[in-house]
Amino acid sequence: MGIVNLTPDSFSGDGLATDAERAIVHARRQIEAGADLLDLGAESSRPGATPTSLDDELGRLLPVLDALADCGVPISIDTYKPEVMRAAIAHGASMINDIYALRMPGAVEAVADSDCAVCLMHMQGQPLTMQKSPSYTDALVEVHDFLEHRVMTAHAAGITSQRLALDPGFGFGKTLEHNLQLLRHLEDIRTDGLPILAGLSRKSMLGAVTGRPVEQRLPASVVGALLAVQNGASIVRVHDVAETRDALALWQALASA
Repeated sequence: MGIVNLTPDSFSGDGLATDAERAIVHARRQIEAGADLLDLGAESSRPGATPTSLDDELGRLLPVLDALADCGVPISIDTYKPEVMRAAIAHGASMINDIYALRMPGAVEAVADSDCAVCLMHMQGQPLTMQKSPSYTDALVEVHDFLEHRVMTAHAAGITSQRLALDPGFGFGKTLEHNLQLLRHLEDIRTDGLPILAGLSRKSMLGAVTGRPVEQRLPASVVGALLAVQNGASIVRVHDVAETRDALALWQALASA
């Protein structure tokens, strides 16, 4: 999953909110680099981020989404707003990637009557405050149980398992220890046999381990994606598509040799 940030304040420094044309070029380059799907996000969810207005989010998102209608790969939309979900689905989105796991009022209904896929993510708290003091009795159990409950809610609304994926939410209300525990035991958070999406690319947990600033986290991001796949992830959400694909290709070649 290749990342296309349509925000002015992306933690990774690749936000393209003010230049739709550059964003479209970047998206097509992600596909050329080997992305199987794209994830477009027009509101930052980095730690400490403040909410974006509905009009701003739609204004950043829809021109790029429309321009990519013929891009040849499914497009996921990173949003938690029901109004954005409905608009994105109407404009051809194939997946909603929701950090609130359809907990916002109207979110379940916004996707239930479509055939759009949904990624349900775990987050403790909300972006503005989630990293101030994250705490769990047992992170693995609590993340698993939360996702299981959200899957049950989706099923009750008619959203079948074939449309769902799960994301443990690395860095979303979690310490480094929590993140490493989840990475090591990804299979333990799986419920209903659903595919797991893992997003570690350039995140602060990698900086905490390596001491590297965000612009120097490519090697750690690639290794993180590889470890996630080895531990059960079916989808990895990355900034650096070509490098990640190369690493996975070598690993797969060795595994099948």
